[in-house]
Amino acid sequence: MGLDGDDGVDAVETALDLGYRHLDTAQVYRNEAIVGAGLARADAAREDVTVATKTWTDRLAPADVRPSTEASLEALGLRRLDLLYVHRPTGGYEPAGTLAAYDDLVDDGLVDHVGVSNFEAAELDEAMALLDAPIAAHQTEFHPLYRRPELREHAVDHGYTLVAYSPLAGGRVRDLGPVRAVAEKHDTTPEAVSIAWVTGKEGVVTIPKASSERHLRANLAAASLELDDEDEARIDAIDREQELFPE
Repeated sequence: MGLDGDDGVDAVETALDLGYRHLDTAQVYRNEAIVGAGLARADAAREDVTVATKTWTDRLAPADVRPSTEASLEALGLRRLDLLYVHRPTGGYEPAGTLAAYDDLVDDGLVDHVGVSNFEAAELDEAMALLDAPIAAHQTEFHPLYRRPELREHAVDHGYTLVAYSPLAGGRVRDLGPVRAVAEKHDTTPEAVSIAWVTGKEGVVTIPKASSERHLRANLAAASLELDDEDEARIDAIDREQELFPE
């Protein structure tokens, strides 16, 4: 979500009232307090909502993980996080020490589940070997212009969820002929088709950004769109790659 001030709080409340049950934020987004305020104001029961945030790279040194997590909890107005990600394996990230600090957070009841974000397959293997807690999710860029089959296969093989961010490729899916053709066939939008294509992949869920009620409703509606094998193959055959968020 694009969240700012009272409009952001309203957007979070609206999303939850419409039926969304996963809130994804990060320390670097500087909107944890807004997400927390929206959650507090909505009618959704806390136990029904998954709240995830991410530790930014400058707070991944082992000694910094706990205080930064406590600051996130305070901003969110929560006593525990459902899911805490390593945002990127850079900066202060020390695999053994950082991940041991994450395990301590789980052991102490501050975090329920550990996730990672923007990892490569070898980094995922290393993290799984070091963590006591299982990896619950890996968040990575994934859309019709940037697919990481090796990462999706890794998620399926190891039983965790691949969480696709930027499923609309920053709006670029509107300009992709195959996506537009499938949208016309189903009398829907290229955005809905892209979300359906992403979530149609085994083991993949997505977190499209939205702030207006119209876009929130549209993203929910996309979840009910079913693409056939021909649709999937047409989008799979797009011979172009564009990574929006390189290291």
